[in-house]
Amino acid sequence: MLIALCAATIALAPAASAAPAPRAACPDTGPGVLRCLTTFTPGATRALADGPAGWGADDLASTYRLPAGTGPGTVVGISIAYDAPNLEADLATYRAQYGLPPCTTANGCFRKVNQQGGAAPLPEADFGWAVESTLDVSMVSAACPSCRIVVVEGTTPGFADLAETEDTAVRLGAKVVSNSYGSREGGAQLAFASHYQHVGVTVVASSGDSGFTAASYPAALATTVAVGGTSLARNPDSPRGWEEQAWTYGGSGCSAYVAKPKWQKDTHCGKRAVADVSAVADGLAIYNTDAGGWLPVYGTSASAPFVAGLYGRSGRAGVAQPADLYARAAQFTDVTAGNNDPVGGGAKCGGDYLCVAGAGYDAPTGVGVPNGLGGF
Repeated sequence: MLIALCAATIALAPAASAAPAPRAACPDTGPGVLRCLTTFTPGATRALADGPAGWGADDLASTYRLPAGTGPGTVVGISIAYDAPNLEADLATYRAQYGLPPCTTANGCFRKVNQQGGAAPLPEADFGWAVESTLDVSMVSAACPSCRIVVVEGTTPGFADLAETEDTAVRLGAKVVSNSYGSREGGAQLAFASHYQHVGVTVVASSGDSGFTAASYPAALATTVAVGGTSLARNPDSPRGWEEQAWTYGGSGCSAYVAKPKWQKDTHCGKRAVADVSAVADGLAIYNTDAGGWLPVYGTSASAPFVAGLYGRSGRAGVAQPADLYARAAQFTDVTAGNNDPVGGGAKCGGDYLCVAGAGYDAPTGVGVPNGLGGF
């Protein structure tokens, strides 16, 4: 069985005493089986009295100049594996902290189903993927407080199961579907490519968390909006009040399988280049009961659902496709600093735009980061 990658990485503050060593949420089960890449430090969280650890919904609204108000009631689908038993309650805590309106099963805003679309039975629970789910719904909420959320839980992270969650989300009304997982691109996954293309639906996927490397599936599909990651910092001297650079671990790559789309004009990648657009992936605050409370998380598994929420809020979800980002590139804030070569600082790609941010399009950050909703 082939298993898809979960793109989030959890980084927790060290405990007062000697902190346990970080560990992978998903063990390496050997050749032929992929795993999620979530890592976490057990037992290290921050109490609410200290404030949520990481960037919150208010920070994201400020840095990306989101309009006042809540937005339309677009249905945003979340494709995910396994069950997150405390998902609705954890989302309620997040939304209350940042003054966002309730999103519950009772008011019709929140829905969680299995991969066939049924309320029961739900898949077995999994800690690492549950944190991923919590991150996804929190980021959609930060981007579009009024969007309705349907979470479709796959029985396993296998390619076939996650492909079915995609179809089910669309069948249940999603106009944009977020996929915070990935795997190293290969021929086997491409058999499921059609599930990531639906008329009247915008599909968004994480670019990966391994820096400049082989392109990540399903982000490498020409039908998906591939979302890279940035690191965010306050800068009172900047007109925005913020500054961003390419996140060191954000994924970028050049597809070995998918033909160059006509709307991509970069010259050093003969096939599909990843990513298309980006947003902060470095240190987002979420609340997760099983992890012990508020914690910062890292990954393009944060930037992808945030961008999905922006599509939902824009009113163009379903109409907008990857090509539109390039046509509207001037409406994004260009990211011109940083790279996603953790060891070589850009040497891995020879200082090229494939792993080093610069003026105009670059693979780590795409056309740039949101500046309001005009680019979507």
